[in-house]
Amino acid sequence: MDTKTILILGGGIGGLATARALVRRLPRGHRIVLVERERDHVFAPSLLWLMVGARTPAAITRPLDRLVPKGVEVRYGEIDRIDPGRRTVSIGGESAAADFIVVALGAALDPSAVPGLADAGHNIYTLPGAQSLCGALKELRAGRLVVLTATPAYKCPAAPYEAAMLADAFYRRRRTRGAVEIEVYAAEPAPMGTAGPQVSDGVRQLLAERAIGYHPGRQVTRVDPHAKRLTFADGTEAAFDLLAYVPPHVPPPPIRDSGLAGESGWAAVDRHTLETRFPGVYAIGDVVAIPLAIGKPLPKAGVFAHEEGEVVARRIAHAVTGTDAAARFDGHGECFIEVGDGKAGFGAGDFYAEPSPEVTMHGPSRHWHLAKVLLEKSWLNLGLTPSRAGAWMTHRRSSP
Repeated sequence: MDTKTILILGGGIGGLATARALVRRLPRGHRIVLVERERDHVFAPSLLWLMVGARTPAAITRPLDRLVPKGVEVRYGEIDRIDPGRRTVSIGGESAAADFIVVALGAALDPSAVPGLADAGHNIYTLPGAQSLCGALKELRAGRLVVLTATPAYKCPAAPYEAAMLADAFYRRRRTRGAVEIEVYAAEPAPMGTAGPQVSDGVRQLLAERAIGYHPGRQVTRVDPHAKRLTFADGTEAAFDLLAYVPPHVPPPPIRDSGLAGESGWAAVDRHTLETRFPGVYAIGDVVAIPLAIGKPLPKAGVFAHEEGEVVARRIAHAVTGTDAAARFDGHGECFIEVGDGKAGFGAGDFYAEPSPEVTMHGPSRHWHLAKVLLEKSWLNLGLTPSRAGAWMTHRRSSP
């Protein structure tokens, strides 16, 4: 057998989905190598539950070494350089060659891009940030909680709105909601705007029903951690007692010098095959920018990273064995919107539809919350994966 080596760069949802799909589809003997700097995988969708004390770090973390018995080699180290033309990668100064490369490095978080931001608040997109915010929420008995998106585009577009609504439920349980004001200051002009006006209006309504203030189109330029004030590009200011933020996202450094980046600075790929301009080199998930008909990019979200990973795995398996269909990514996706009190909403649809995405939003219910719990357990138990759990849920939209 002509043994092939597949390098998967990044151990997030997209990278893991690709690795596990390749294990299922390739005969034993081919090398599937996952490269990641961290030894543990954190299931990022559960950080919001950790934020309000509904999860512990151990409950949403799994060691990547668990992949080894399943047929995946795991190599730990920092990726210094990617040479897609030669299909080589420098990992901690050592070169590794491959027949196929899947770039799943995600988006780099850069709080330093906004002066004062890192010192003033809690980054809800990291494990340490969610942990520290959990303690800070408990300490705040009266005052003003601000949830801030530092830039208009970021991964998991529902997350900051979910954070605000989960905080609302948190303080109502503690009987202090009347003393805590909750405000969302968003750089984007509308919540989850890429999904369309129905979804945006639905999220606005969810916030209004919970007396959560919403201030769109506010681009933060500076944060004063001592005075606890936000300054925006339009000259307005806002005060806070507790700040939870989504930091600016930037392409990871190895992409910038690799030749993989498009005009946006993010990796450029074929929207259906996820292949870059270099044969045998693919990019998936948050590291990619896929333009839509409306002029905006496909949202950065775990469900898309997973589906893209499945497509790439099938295409690689087809190239290696000739027995698997050459799959295509069709732009379909779904998203939960946690609202607190054991309920969640659910949106699903076709983001590749023209002239604009066609997304349907389902109102909050315990059904959708339990479906998200199932997704979490399935992923962390190495059973179902997000897209398959999502398919299960989509077929049950009529359920109570």
